Amino acid sequence: KLSVSSDTIQHGVEGLTYLLAESSKLMISELDFQESISALGFSEELNNLLLQLYSDNRKEIRAILSELAPELPSYHNLEWRLDVQLASRSLRQQVRPSVTMKLHLTQHGDRDTRVLQTDPATLLHLAQQLERALDEMKTSHCGRVVRNIK
Repeated sequence: KLSVSSDTIQHGVEGLTYLLAESSKLMISELDFQESISALGFSEELNNLLLQLYSDNRKEIRAILSELAPELPSYHNLEWRLDVQLASRSLRQQVRPSVTMKLHLTQHGDRDTRVLQTDPATLLHLAQQLERALDEMKTSHCGRVVRNIK
C-alpha cells in the first residue's frame, strides 16, 4: 500500500523505537525532544505528532525499560581468612600464603554465597585495578558517558 520496500518500513520502525526509547531513558524534556527531532527535517505536523507520542508514552516506555534491565546480584557481606602453609613433608622451609573469601550476595531477595581463593599478590593487583577504575570514573569524560547512559 505504501509502495516502499519492507526494509525501509523496518528501518523506520526501528529508528522510531530507538528515538522514543533513548529519549525516555534520558528523560529529556519536551522542548529538548522537539529540538532533537526538528533536526531530522520532518514536517511541522509530523514533529508535533512525534512530540505528542513521546509525551503520552514516556512513563510507560520507562516502566518497560526498567523491567527489561537485568538485575545483578548485590553485595551483602564478606568473610575472609588468611591461610599460610609454612612447611610440607617435601619442603621444610616453605611459605605459601593464600586468602580465602566468602562473598555473600543478594538477588531477588535470595541469598547466594561464593567462595573465592587467591594469593595475596593477585589480590593486591585486583585492588589496584579497582582503584584505577574508580579514579577513571572521576574524569570528566566518564562523567559524560555515565550521564548519557542513564
